Amino acid sequence: MITEERIKVFINSFDPGNTPFLNELEQFALKTNVPIIRQEVQSLLRLFLAIQKPEKILEVGTAIGFSALLMSEYGPKGCKITTIEKYEKRIPVALENFKRAGKEKDITLLAGDAAEILQSLTGTYDFIFMDAAKGQYINFLPDILRLLRKGGLLLSDNVLQDGDVMESRFAVTRRDRTIHSRMREYLYELTHNEQLRTDILPIGDGVTVSVKLW
Repeated sequence: MITEERIKVFINSFDPGNTPFLNELEQFALKTNVPIIRQEVQSLLRLFLAIQKPEKILEVGTAIGFSALLMSEYGPKGCKITTIEKYEKRIPVALENFKRAGKEKDITLLAGDAAEILQSLTGTYDFIFMDAAKGQYINFLPDILRLLRKGGLLLSDNVLQDGDVMESRFAVTRRDRTIHSRMREYLYELTHNEQLRTDILPIGDGVTVSVKLW
């Protein structure tokens, strides 16, 4: 837990919530143990979508499509979303959810390894949401920077690993040490790259907000 639980509950009590379909999908995800973005991150996304009004959105990590649908619902009318997912079992579920929500024309799902797909993409995006395998964020970053337009926003979720990222690498379990070191490297690069201005927010499981300066 990063933020004190009572404070988190108090803040979340003011959240107006999402559409009925998104609420239904969130409950399904919770019951079936599918990881989706936490309530605080949902609120942050809605805020930045209202501020940025992105016409083209790229998401790395679809799962069952909850965050893509949230961005499509609360982004500007006509915005197009490209989302990438590798886990084969979740791809048909996400596609069905896009169809049920009437968003299949607005959201394009690219199935496969994100590293390979990102390398193949051209053009630029106004808004990029990173919510995939945490150990791969640093490897995705060169293509993410290439694809993000000047003035565009990059949001990266789950960057604090329930607070473990602040610990010594020897304080985390051996199997998590690679992710631990790569996430620290990612945070350092985001905050020291001259192309970016980045803030780290201790909400959810940690979120970075980066704007591309040039």
